[in-house]
Amino acid sequence: MEKAQIMDQKAMSRAITRISHEIIEKNKGVKDIYIIGVETKGTPLANLIAEKIGEIEETKIACDSIDITRYRDDITHDKVLDTMDENFNLDVENKTVVLVDDVLYTGRTIRAALDYIIDNGRPKLIQLAVLIDRGHRELPIRADYVGKNVPTSKNESVKVKFSQEDEEGSVTIWE
Repeated sequence: MEKAQIMDQKAMSRAITRISHEIIEKNKGVKDIYIIGVETKGTPLANLIAEKIGEIEETKIACDSIDITRYRDDITHDKVLDTMDENFNLDVENKTVVLVDDVLYTGRTIRAALDYIIDNGRPKLIQLAVLIDRGHRELPIRADYVGKNVPTSKNESVKVKFSQEDEEGSVTIWE
């Protein structure tokens, strides 16, 4: 059951714009920036951030996505062998990688994404951008860029919707 809406489309857009400016400022520009979204909801957010940075800096920003299924610690590895990404093509070597996900919760998804990236190269730096940080970390992971901090209980969930043709983007809390 939906409990509360915490961001509407306009608030999401403002947060994405702010995060984009913060990324540019912290990195003193966009040289060697590589935006990588964690599938599934991190991917549209990564694309929006890359587009916004591209508009601000008047350049194209490298953006891609990763499927971290085989790196998750809650699935036995014999069940995910089919998800091996033989076409891994991201050139992260000596780049500043901005890893993007919609919601930061326990930190386990980000840990899996970090393993994925590091297994495929050595970035100069990895930063984390999230739309929502809801707390309850199980690992020592924190975001460099946060759209909104939203304290939640463990029995609640946060749902992020990105705008599509007939639906407005929103962030809601569910029980």
